[in-house]
Amino acid sequence: QVQLVESGGGLVQAGGSLRLSCVGSGILLLYNMGWYRQPPGKQRELVATITRGGSTNYADSVKGRFTISRDTAKNTVYLQMNSLKPEDTAVYYCRAGQVSGSSVTEYWGQGTQVTVSS
Repeated sequence: QVQLVESGGGLVQAGGSLRLSCVGSGILLLYNMGWYRQPPGKQRELVATITRGGSTNYADSVKGRFTISRDTAKNTVYLQMNSLKPEDTAVYYCRAGQVSGSSVTEYWGQGTQVTVSS
């Protein structure tokens, strides 16, 4: 069982920066990790992912502004968010995923609110 706890959200002006952290209770190096977000009134969407091997992937809307990274020694995944825009306002969730054959195991954090004012 893996428990994920996000932190680092808050209120920031457009153009500002925030760094989100996701601390896991399990051994996160066994999992592919990701950050997702759910804007008000919209569905949850992928923001960025990082594989066990360190390969990263980003949504087009955040490329060049956001950076995902992981510190396996600290069981922590980060999302550095720069040049924030009002449309980045959302609840941000951390996800840990593992695929074994046809079985998918995933864990989600409780989310952290990010609000970007114009």
